[in-house]
Amino acid sequence: MSTASSTSSTEPASAEPSGAEAAPDDARRQGRFAAAVDRFAPALGAYAVVKATGLTVFLLLLSHTGDFLRKDPGRGGGAQPWDVLGTWDGVWYQRIAENGYDPQLIPLHGYPLASYYENSAAFFPLYPWLMRLVGAVTGLGPYGSGIAVSVLASFVAAAGIFAVAERLGGFRAGVIAAVVWGLFPGSGAEWAVYSDSLFVAISAWACYCVMTHRWLAAGLLALAAGLNRPTAAALIAAVSIAALVALVRRTDGVARPLTAMLITPWGLLWYVGWVGYRMDDWGGYFKLQRGAWNRYFDWGASTARTFLDVITGHWDFWQSNPAPDLIAVVLLIALPGLLVLLLRTRPPLVLVVYTLLTVFTALSSNQIFGNISRYLLPAFPLFIGLAIALRRVRVSTLVGLFAMPTLAAGWYAGYALFELGIP
Repeated sequence: MSTASSTSSTEPASAEPSGAEAAPDDARRQGRFAAAVDRFAPALGAYAVVKATGLTVFLLLLSHTGDFLRKDPGRGGGAQPWDVLGTWDGVWYQRIAENGYDPQLIPLHGYPLASYYENSAAFFPLYPWLMRLVGAVTGLGPYGSGIAVSVLASFVAAAGIFAVAERLGGFRAGVIAAVVWGLFPGSGAEWAVYSDSLFVAISAWACYCVMTHRWLAAGLLALAAGLNRPTAAALIAAVSIAALVALVRRTDGVARPLTAMLITPWGLLWYVGWVGYRMDDWGGYFKLQRGAWNRYFDWGASTARTFLDVITGHWDFWQSNPAPDLIAVVLLIALPGLLVLLLRTRPPLVLVVYTLLTVFTALSSNQIFGNISRYLLPAFPLFIGLAIALRRVRVSTLVGLFAMPTLAAGWYAGYALFELGIP
């Protein structure tokens, strides 16, 4: 007995916490989880309601017309209404998830606006990588995996938008901002086989990390955004400029903001460089964008010209689609007001730079004019100024104010985008 007692008293303390020690840790974790649920649930719940309602209206409109049954499966068609959500760019993402890339510049002759065949290398890899991962884990096919990634990412994005807006304007402003993002023209891509939700999720949380001085996380998120789409250049610049200002002012030391600056661009640079290497042409990615998709930087000349054509009733420009084009005109008319509302809140530098560069990128390139609603979807800070302006409105009034847009979004953000235009 004495030997046992002696052995017990001389043994080192176990690495495992005792029940008394573990209980407070568990309680703290549960408390943090409960606090997170209390904080984010209203915004995510409201976002889910408006998105589910809009999607239902979208599917009802598809069923009503049946036009999707007469269209090519890759161009707004399919056997079932929900197949439309995997068309257009969604077809390319599904092909990449299944087969990977084969970057090539293959000359195309006889077409005035195209000099190369379309190639999947124009689409950045992060989203199809996640599709493949989800498919491997769940057994879903490319379409199901793409929808799953987009829907999950959309909730992460809504949470990030809420978090950013909450810091600027309080809890109610955060909830409203998340709802507005779910109703914005172009938001039909959020629950489709498109990379938009993933990009906004990364961008919103990167901006939040900068606002809360989490520089390494912000840099890594900006790096990831560069693997998702080329317009990540706006986020990379915003994070880098904010880090440079913090570095000059010594508000967060040297190492953390400097590290963020150094790592932000490498996702974007790696992919564009890899495509150029595989094509044996370092400018191959940009040649593909211009030669196959007619996308190139023109300082906004095509946007201004098409805007004037639409408002004067001329529909003979490249890829004219009357309904999405008119929606784009309305959005451009509202854009200065949204910017003023945002700037009145005196947002942090990272939001100002990110928003202005995102807007500039969206409007300064030759593109399908009706897609401006999609190209401005990542400019989520635009919704924050509006949300702060509406935060003092009573809940019952807000419900009435958003009721019709919630229903109408199924048309202007869904049907008009996928069936009356080319998203």
